[in-house]
Amino acid sequence: MDKDLAQQKIENAQSREELTAIYNELFGKNGSLTVTLKELKNLSIEERKERGAELNIIKRELQDVYDVKWNTLSEVDTHKPPIDVTLPGERTVTGDLHLTTKAIDDIRRIFQKIGFYDYTYHEVEWEYFSFDTLNMGPTHPARDDFETFFVQGPVSSKYGRMVMSPHTSSGQAREMLRRQGPPIRMISIAKCYRPNWDASHTPMFHQFEGLCVDKNITINHLKGTIAHFAREYYGSDVKTRLRPYHFQFTEPSFEVDISCSVCNGTGMVDNRKCKVCKSGWLELGGAGMVHPHVLRSGNIDPEVYSGWAFGIGIERILMMRGSIEDMRPLYEGNVSLYYHNS
Repeated sequence: MDKDLAQQKIENAQSREELTAIYNELFGKNGSLTVTLKELKNLSIEERKERGAELNIIKRELQDVYDVKWNTLSEVDTHKPPIDVTLPGERTVTGDLHLTTKAIDDIRRIFQKIGFYDYTYHEVEWEYFSFDTLNMGPTHPARDDFETFFVQGPVSSKYGRMVMSPHTSSGQAREMLRRQGPPIRMISIAKCYRPNWDASHTPMFHQFEGLCVDKNITINHLKGTIAHFAREYYGSDVKTRLRPYHFQFTEPSFEVDISCSVCNGTGMVDNRKCKVCKSGWLELGGAGMVHPHVLRSGNIDPEVYSGWAFGIGIERILMMRGSIEDMRPLYEGNVSLYYHNS
């Protein structure tokens, strides 16, 4: 083995990878120095001692040269260009807002632009505000245990039992009392609770309530407001309709329908009935002119003032905006649903 040639190769190495390869050529299992040391057994005892001592010196010297070169290359490798800490970092994707949260933000922006303010009321409410102020008597079906979650707790002689708020409409009388009279232009966005479970119902859901009370308010104002919201949220091609209906707290009353985007208003998807709408139209909620009894519950004279109100489910709005046929996965933690419909 030529010591000078080996030392020269070590000193000329340009990288730690190259230096490691040279080390293996010299000191590896089949390296030249290792093989030379193994051949000592073929020499006589005197030659073996002399040659062994010589080879050990060469080994230590080459090892020293190797160590110096390794540290030198290590220093070169670690001296990288300086980092500019003022440059923007790479953003890590950690998640996204829930689709319902995004919808709530969009709704608030749309109505703020036309002069509505946002005010939210209780999730745990008294029967009085949930039913009595809305012209729903003691025998109304909505007050049955199969339709409403009742809360175990104190019973008020004036307000009755406590319930998990079944709708945002309980905020109508509260808002009229809080404002102490018109003009009122409110939207109320909150969680609601009903014991239902299917493709378009969950026990906990979100509603947003619209309430407008002033002098000379008509159905035209109601229809125009809903149409404006639908166009802003879904696009200019969306169709809306008010279908005559009956609610205790509005007179006249309407169901608010929107043309279904899942089936493009045809009522069919892949040669089967649309799971969401079943008819080409999706019922978003109820609406109508505020009943005189509701106005009086808010200390407002129905002979002087009139108003409209609506209540619309936010999850149903989402179903129409994206390709969501079942609202239950919204609350089952399937992240792929959110990215697909974002």
